This record gives sequence, structure tokens and C-alpha cells, in this order.
Amino acid sequence: MKKIYSLYTEESHTWAMITRDPDKPHYLIDTNEYLIIKNDQMIITDPGGIEIFPAVVSTLSTEYNPQNIQYIFASHQDPDVISSLSLWLDMNPKIKCFTSFVWSSFIPHFGGNDQTFVIIPDQGINFDFHGLELEFIPAHYLHSSGNFHLYDKKAKIYFSGDIGAALLPPDYLEDNGIYVKDFDKHIQYCKGFHQRWMGSNEAKLDWCERASKYDIDLFCPQHGLIFRGKDVIRFINWFSELKVGVLKYS
Repeated sequence: MKKIYSLYTEESHTWAMITRDPDKPHYLIDTNEYLIIKNDQMIITDPGGIEIFPAVVSTLSTEYNPQNIQYIFASHQDPDVISSLSLWLDMNPKIKCFTSFVWSSFIPHFGGNDQTFVIIPDQGINFDFHGLELEFIPAHYLHSSGNFHLYDKKAKIYFSGDIGAALLPPDYLEDNGIYVKDFDKHIQYCKGFHQRWMGSNEAKLDWCERASKYDIDLFCPQHGLIFRGKDVIRFINWFSELKVGVLKYS
């Protein structure tokens, strides 16, 4: 079963993280799901694939009512991001899904109809969630051609999708909780993933310049551990210098 962790709480405003499933099949990549809760209503980010839906819902239900999820945010189209969509809609047909216009005719293959989706234009949008200011930030080609992140200005939390992701060995996870403790040791598990999956150095540098201007306490990827404090800008600087989109076959 997955675990749930509180990342931020102030009055009626909460961020929680659902992560780490030691019982999942070894052939599935592990994923992090994040909840934004305001006045008992929720947004869930990249809620995961069909295979992990039961684990996500059962973990979420230990502390919150899944029926209070109003919105899903799909940062891009990958199955580990959103292939569970039809199951979430079975649970609550009124759920709306934020996603890039690029994927508005692709993601419906996982479920939903033209009433399900809230389309994000390329430049991104701001969204008022019960008085909470959220921003959908473009990160196109990193790795998807239509890709977005989500920023909460008040909590200073930045959901980064696949940027910052790490493929971690089980013993490393057991030793480190949910936060990066040793940047130099951790970054080796990010390098190969970013070199292979991030497709454009130009897009990378554009994103790094913009991201460095945000006030971020917690930088939360879909896979791996959370960067916090000084490690946030340290990661952005590391990423800006990494050559991506290159695969050597020999």
C-alpha cells in the first residue's frame, strides 16, 4: 500500500503527497501523486495508471474523502500520468481534468468526453481554486510536446512532473524518506532519466530561466524524492548545464 505524507498545512489549505508502494509489481515505475486541498475540496496531480488506482484511492481514503476531488491535473499524456482517468470518472463523473490542448483529443481514449476537460493553452493559465491562486506553467518538450507544471504561490510548492524525477533503487528509498538529503549522491539517479527523456536543450534553458524566478520551497516531481530549500535552485542550475535529448548507441 502507498503512504500519505503532509507537506504543507495552513488553516484550510493543505498539500499532501501519496507515494511509495512497496507492494506494486516490479515492472511498474513508482509514482508520486499530490493533493491540493482547500476548504475540503481537492485537486489531484498526475493520478497515475490503471494498475495503481486501487492503491491510490485506498491510501487517499485513509485521510480524505475521494468524492471531494473536483479536479485532476494531467501534466501530459503518459499512461503513468492519466490512464486511470475512466476509473476516477466512474467514482465521480463530475471531475474535471486540466490538460494541454495538445492532448485534448488523445487523453479521451482513457475516458471522459468534451465536458470532462479544461484545456490549458500553450502559454499557461492562472486558476482560482476556492480563493487559492494556482498557476499552470508551460514546460513543453520536457518531455512532452504539450507539458505543464503547477505552482502554488502561497505554499511555495512547485509540482514539476517529470523534471526532477529520479529512478531510485529500493534501499535508497528506505534510507531517505521523501526528501533529498544528499544532493550530490541523489543527482546520479536523475542524470540518465533527464538525458533520455528531456527532448530539447533550447526548451530546457527557457524553462530553467523562468523557473529560477519562482519562490519555491518544495520542488515536487512525479517520480523520486522532493527537492527543498537550497537544493531547488541547485537542481535548476544542474539541469541547465546538462546536455539532454542525446542518446549514444555504442
